[in-house]
Amino acid sequence: MRNKLNDLNNHLFEQMERLNDEELTDEQLAKEIARTKIMTNLANAIINNAKTVLDAQKHIDEFGKNATTLNPIFMIENKEKK
Repeated sequence: MRNKLNDLNNHLFEQMERLNDEELTDEQLAKEIARTKIMTNLANAIINNAKTVLDAQKHIDEFGKNATTLNPIFMIENKEKK
């Protein structure tokens, strides 16, 4: 699976288009609203994770890798030798 944040953006806009479908019955609309809530929760988790990775990389860029740092991709401790 190689999804990118751009893919998430596309999925969210597709969901918005489904919600805007005026031909949906009340039952179908209720299902789409439920699906939207789930997608929104997942999207927020993905965005928060990406922000955490970005913040970690900014920290590494600012302070360097001379000390023990946290690898933001695998979330394992790296110990660089000087």
